[in-house]
Amino acid sequence: MTPETAVLYALLGFTLATAVVTALARTLLTAIVAFGAYSLGLAMVWVVLRAPDVGLTEAAVGAGVTTGLFLLVARRATPSRGSPVVGSSASPATAVERPPESDSSTIDLRAAAVAGVVTAGLLLTVPALPAVGAADAPAFGPVTEFYLTDAADRGIDNAVTAVLVVYRGFDTFGEIAVVFTAAVAVLAVLGREVLV
Repeated sequence: MTPETAVLYALLGFTLATAVVTALARTLLTAIVAFGAYSLGLAMVWVVLRAPDVGLTEAAVGAGVTTGLFLLVARRATPSRGSPVVGSSASPATAVERPPESDSSTIDLRAAAVAGVVTAGLLLTVPALPAVGAADAPAFGPVTEFYLTDAADRGIDNAVTAVLVVYRGFDTFGEIAVVFTAAVAVLAVLGREVLV
């Protein structure tokens, strides 16, 4: 086993452990912190798999922005000490409604069964994947040569730009829409909506 494979297995174990902690956490803060650690572990997995752009995006959006938003929403949704609670003598405009108590000690067996089946199905596809960096992988086939040649014919010097803008234009547009939606959500949570 190469050192790179050992690191990959360690990171996958860490990611799996943090996913389990996130799912079984009894407090909201524990779940949010475990989710942030999960996302950071997943970002490191992408880096080991030689996809640093995906890893950087996962670290920035998953571990950074999403975790920060979860913490901010949790802080705003949790009544602070001294805040009147619904049902008290305070005015309805200033009352803070507490979320209903739920029994988190039980696990929905149907949901767990569905999650187990989906996970097993995904794991069954792993052996069909090519080895990382294998010369016979589909990414190194004739399609790569076409992209490089066609990008030069179009006058685009950077092959990555050609792939993102020309060949994956709709996908890139979708990603821009997701980033825009995330920015709007951040502004809404922070209470700084800007009307254009």
